[in-house]
Amino acid sequence: MKMKTARIHAFGDVSVIRIDEVPLPRPAPGDVLVRVAATSFNPTEAALRAGLLQAFLPVTLPFALGWDVAGTVVEVGPGTARWAVGDRVVGRLDGAGAAAEYVAAPGAVLVPAPVSVPLTHAAALPLAGLTAWQAVFEHGRVAAGRRVLVNGAGGGTGGFVTQLAKHAGAEVIATASARSTGAVRRHGADQVIDYTAAPVASALDRPVDTLLNLVPLSPQDAAALVPTVRPGGRIVSIATPVEPPAGAGVTATHMIARNELAHLAALVELVDTGTITLDISASHPLADLAEVHRLGEAGRIRGKVLVIP
Repeated sequence: MKMKTARIHAFGDVSVIRIDEVPLPRPAPGDVLVRVAATSFNPTEAALRAGLLQAFLPVTLPFALGWDVAGTVVEVGPGTARWAVGDRVVGRLDGAGAAAEYVAAPGAVLVPAPVSVPLTHAAALPLAGLTAWQAVFEHGRVAAGRRVLVNGAGGGTGGFVTQLAKHAGAEVIATASARSTGAVRRHGADQVIDYTAAPVASALDRPVDTLLNLVPLSPQDAAALVPTVRPGGRIVSIATPVEPPAGAGVTATHMIARNELAHLAALVELVDTGTITLDISASHPLADLAEVHRLGEAGRIRGKVLVIP
């Protein structure tokens, strides 16, 4: 039996993405075979496709895309006791491969999918949600009464960061373009700064406790954000490092999210209680994955975009 999957056979622009027909995988011991309901686009996949991540995330070609998966278990590998055929699951696949009709996934990286949203929508959660959780709670140490600046709140990770920071009880100031302002306010931001209209630092009445940077920055733009944080505060970046000068008294962290099952399960619970919402801005068929990458690289994606096999 054959299935369709999106793979790259070389690094390069969006034209290197091919929809291949390959044999249906069989689950190894500890794995389950998942019929994929959806994956979602993450900007880091475009960087991987372009060959920009080979220094610290080397992959062997051909490489099947898709880190986020939501779907239904259709076969259980030997020794896999946790899952049964028919279970609805969601997870992050560090070996990727979810941009396909089926994927053999380690049972240990999956959790039960939310029951309050369509299964396809659950694919928006894993990578962006895990990144947001760890940025807010582990590295940013956001808590009630803190002032938090979310730089890049209009993206997929930004929506989760804004909601989690509000859930923690913080005052949230968010940067976004005009087209994303409405969504960012719905996520709970107390103030939205249009970064295209004026420098972010000039729009603040006083420094914040924590800066969470979610977007690539030029060295000049990164340096311009440092004064937004008070002495004793924290800077956390998932993109360009934002480094304060020596003696500024600010703790800076450049983070890469890890695949933490407990955090993903907690996020699923927050979805099912209505504490956080999944901001799905568009859905595309698997055949259009190259176009999704093109839109992402052009900065024309807001929220999370699903890819449906």
